[in-house]
Amino acid sequence: MIWQTLVAQPSELGESPFWHPDEQLLYWVDIAGKKIKRSNVFMGTVESWAMAAPHDLEPGCIAPARSGGLVIALRDGIYRARTWGGALEQLAGAAHDPRTTRFNDGKCDPLGRFWAGTIYEPRDAREAALYCLDSRAGHTPALVRMAGDATVGNGLAWSADSRTLYWADTTGHVIHAWDWDATGNTLARQRVFRQFPSKPPGWQAGMPGYGGRPDGAAVDSQGNYWVAMYEGGRVLKLSPGGELLADMPTPVVCPTMVCFGGDDLQTLYLTTARQGRPAAELEALPQSGCVFSMRVDVPGLPVNFFADAG
Repeated sequence: MIWQTLVAQPSELGESPFWHPDEQLLYWVDIAGKKIKRSNVFMGTVESWAMAAPHDLEPGCIAPARSGGLVIALRDGIYRARTWGGALEQLAGAAHDPRTTRFNDGKCDPLGRFWAGTIYEPRDAREAALYCLDSRAGHTPALVRMAGDATVGNGLAWSADSRTLYWADTTGHVIHAWDWDATGNTLARQRVFRQFPSKPPGWQAGMPGYGGRPDGAAVDSQGNYWVAMYEGGRVLKLSPGGELLADMPTPVVCPTMVCFGGDDLQTLYLTTARQGRPAAELEALPQSGCVFSMRVDVPGLPVNFFADAG
């Protein structure tokens, strides 16, 4: 399996990729660049939508909506865009202080509820949390806190049988799992799915001895959990029991998130980052921030669409 450069135009902090099966487009965000992007991967074209005033804020994550457009988690709340580049309607304001905290990794669950975790930017306390927003018919959109005790929320995913929820704390180098009741939307029996070693003191990019920390993730049709290891230069494939099945080196030091796409869901797409990286690293790896792809043997799960009343 070999990575191909899919989008050579780099993002500062690429995240939240998803494959839109109806539009045949790959979507992702540039958090630091305050942009949402999409690409026709067959034609090699890229469109960029800058978040403009009064919403010129970082888009932490996005998801497609069944009735068209996107749901977008900006720093200060969850928004709905009916069309590409269209007006933003706030569905719910953030429960956090946007001066210190913003939304980060998120996506929709199999029933169409939108979930988003947060990042506590001072990173000196475990103030990040995971929220869920239900905007289906008969529900008044409101953010409900589902989990917490994290610093950088990441790695959100559901198992292939929709009975387990995964969520990572990147700073803690840990991925947790919960039993998830989809109908009641309740979490139970929190446990460590996979714990990774911490960064060694004094470690710098290019040094051996560090495998990175868990960032964005996706699950395949066999229930395996694929996770990008930030600063580790690799993507890991973990079994439903947390065992390491594959370790795939990436062309850059900071992979951020994976998703499955293509007609057969056997193309793995990977976003990456260049924000805040050392000059020597960017000189050696100028494709940092680009989007990559590779063909895989097992298809992934399709993207879940946001369900709303209209």
